[in-house]
Amino acid sequence: MAQTVDARGFSCPQPVLMASQAMQQVGSGEIEVLVDNEASRENVGRAAQSKGWSVAADEEVGSDFRLLLKKS
Repeated sequence: MAQTVDARGFSCPQPVLMASQAMQQVGSGEIEVLVDNEASRENVGRAAQSKGWSVAADEEVGSDFRLLLKKS
């Protein structure tokens, strides 16, 4: 089961910092990141890829966005 980072309500760079902290804690596996704006969506995805994680899913859910980050 993926760890969830709920970064809705935060503006950058906070969602990136929250997601980065989760990536560091789990090391590998899956992390679900919830954000509520396009800038955070793009920045979290870029940060994940720069750390060797892939964006396995990037979905719009209502007015929010859900990113599923994976690393083997």
